[in-house]
Amino acid sequence: MDITYYGHACFSVRVAGKTLLFDPFITPNPLAESVDVTAIKPDYILLSHGHADHVADVEKIALQSGARLIGNFEVIQWFSAQGLTNAHSMNSGGSFLFDFGRVTYTPAIHSSSMPDGSYGGQPGGFLVETDEGAFYYSGDTALTHDMKLVAVAGRLRFAALCLGDNFTMGVEDAVTAAEWLGCKEILGVHYDTFPPIVIDHEAAKEAFLKKGKKLHLLAPGDVCQL
Repeated sequence: MDITYYGHACFSVRVAGKTLLFDPFITPNPLAESVDVTAIKPDYILLSHGHADHVADVEKIALQSGARLIGNFEVIQWFSAQGLTNAHSMNSGGSFLFDFGRVTYTPAIHSSSMPDGSYGGQPGGFLVETDEGAFYYSGDTALTHDMKLVAVAGRLRFAALCLGDNFTMGVEDAVTAAEWLGCKEILGVHYDTFPPIVIDHEAAKEAFLKKGKKLHLLAPGDVCQL
């Protein structure tokens, strides 16, 4: 799978002939100034929750690409009211089979509100299962035993886990999450963007390495294969 990191918690995965974009927050992010948002044209945009640092560029990218939105009921209803009706709503524990594979909206412990302050529903993450393998995106969350249920689905090619602490789990808890998931390849997300979530890159990589895991900390615009 080809993964492109766009900064903060935004990344895309090219799988089964489709491009899946997660939580687009690019233009307001000073660390992602090198990223050309107009060149991002996914087939799907998956939204873990409604906070502005996860949805800031949804409308722009959806309109230029025609991408279908996937997210919880309240988030999808909010964007539908903005005119983005090519969308599919889900809720915690639910799964749906798309043309690229099966998506399960997994629980997350966090909060969720829309950019205008309205209720953003239950935050979550995504387990994506395809013929090319499965991967998991935690979304913004605390460490939760629910992650052990994700591991029941089978081996993950990679897991995208939040690392920044303060608003989400930090490195130590993310290492535990990786162990519970039984996953060796970890894509770090939700770190460095704001002062409270700046991490020590080398210390974080070492913490994962001690447990036999490889932590990938990419610069915005970087591409890797996992």
